[in-house]
Amino acid sequence: MDFITGKNTITYFLLIMSFLACNDQKETFLGVVTSATPEASQAGEKIMKMGGNAVDAAVAVSFALGVTEPAMSGLGGGTQVLLSLKNQPPIAINGTTFSPQNTLVTSEDTLTYHRRSTIPSTVKVLGYLHKKYGSGKVTWKELIAPAIELAKNGFEVGEFRAKVYEKYEAKLRRNKHHTSLFLINGNTAPKKGQILKQPILAGTLERLAEYGAEDFYSGQIAQSISEDMQNNNGWISLKDLKNFQDPKELTPLSIEYGDYTVYSQPPPCGGWTTLLILRLLEEESKNDKIKTDDLVKALYLAQNDRRTDPVTDLLQYDSIVDVKLSKQFATQLLSASLDFPNSDGNSSNNSGETTHFSVIDSQENVISVTASINAYFGSLAASDQLGFLYNSYMDDFVFGEPAHPFALRPNAMAYSSMSPTIVQKNGENRMVIGSPGSSRIISTVGQLTAKWIEKKDIANLIHTPRIHVNRNKVYFEKKKDTSLIADDVIQEYGLRFLFPDESLISQEGLNPYYGGVHAVAKEKDNWIGVADPRRDGQSIRVMN
Repeated sequence: MDFITGKNTITYFLLIMSFLACNDQKETFLGVVTSATPEASQAGEKIMKMGGNAVDAAVAVSFALGVTEPAMSGLGGGTQVLLSLKNQPPIAINGTTFSPQNTLVTSEDTLTYHRRSTIPSTVKVLGYLHKKYGSGKVTWKELIAPAIELAKNGFEVGEFRAKVYEKYEAKLRRNKHHTSLFLINGNTAPKKGQILKQPILAGTLERLAEYGAEDFYSGQIAQSISEDMQNNNGWISLKDLKNFQDPKELTPLSIEYGDYTVYSQPPPCGGWTTLLILRLLEEESKNDKIKTDDLVKALYLAQNDRRTDPVTDLLQYDSIVDVKLSKQFATQLLSASLDFPNSDGNSSNNSGETTHFSVIDSQENVISVTASINAYFGSLAASDQLGFLYNSYMDDFVFGEPAHPFALRPNAMAYSSMSPTIVQKNGENRMVIGSPGSSRIISTVGQLTAKWIEKKDIANLIHTPRIHVNRNKVYFEKKKDTSLIADDVIQEYGLRFLFPDESLISQEGLNPYYGGVHAVAKEKDNWIGVADPRRDGQSIRVMN
């Protein structure tokens, strides 16, 4: 028998202790970040590893998305936020944009390029979040640093983004309002895998990092925006920017759905319609498994109620929303013989685009953020001094009807479909969700929230084909699913089946027309993040 003695005994002991110590060092969960580009999610991961909380990470993600997904969001856009701190009831942060004070109301024909833009809110919202809800462990400069690096050194364009560039290449190249800044060498759409650099945008971000968010509204950046607008017949003035207020904190809308409480964004956003879909599903399915017929009915009734009888007072809306989210109203819609008009003169287009991301940290602070420049590449106008696109939210007003509650006018909020949503159970956060896609946001968030509460399998649900209803038109992601609707439902509502353009499909045959959901959910005591395969996104479980 061999015996370990003397010096060998000490060596053996140290090796055993080292082995045990290594195995005892478990990784620490810091949070989950899921967004529409890998680069933005990685920016959020970096901030969390520096000690930042979910809000810090969200600020970094938003700036990085503006660089790496410029067709959807950026400094010239608007941002809506739903935030829950340590499982407390959520806070809605209304980052709406406003029409400029000099807005003319005479003709839709006046809305071209610079005149399509409302006063951007995104930088104001991000500055507000950092100051009020950030951890204090990460500086403003550090939050913007990943975006600066991505703009200066470039990022690798993903498959979905490359398809978007290809579709809009001609408009970007021929446009005199500097959209060529978003092309390779100013004349070629970036292909999948190519590197896109944006040095002018990098300079603007560096200035924001140095002088703070207020520079966008009252400093050198504000002056540059004002001059660019003046030189291009735009309406946004330096006075508009200086007078732009901090975002308002509002009480979210909410309903009880089974054992859960679902919160979503109040007007001017689409949260009330998202919650109405849930209320209709609850009344129709009576807590049984949700059938396709139930879903189509709920989407048809909620979307058409929003279109024909919208919440028109975007400030004093409590009483009407209480009615619309009641069980009695849902029962009335389901039982009434309704004849919704299938066309009207003020229909919104379905081309709206945006981005959504969700973040949770180890303290179970959760944040659901939807940001947008409204349409693909916004107003198709940018400043050659600043390098970001202006939004096109002015398109969402009603033209030619001065008495209409959403008529084009000065200092008004644009109606929106944004629906960042948080689900709680017994006062604890359980799911964070949202999507881009104009009115498809409402259809997507409504159906996925209901299905998650039923099935608790967020990873599978994000990959499941979706349905959208617009007037009497039902859009199925998979044509075979049309067979799941009963003939009597088709006849009752006069439904027609349509299938959207498939040119942007990149993965799994799933169409980005139906949104880009980036959600985080707690399942079996673990937080799971999922990035929608319809886009280029990535979900990262952040460990230290």
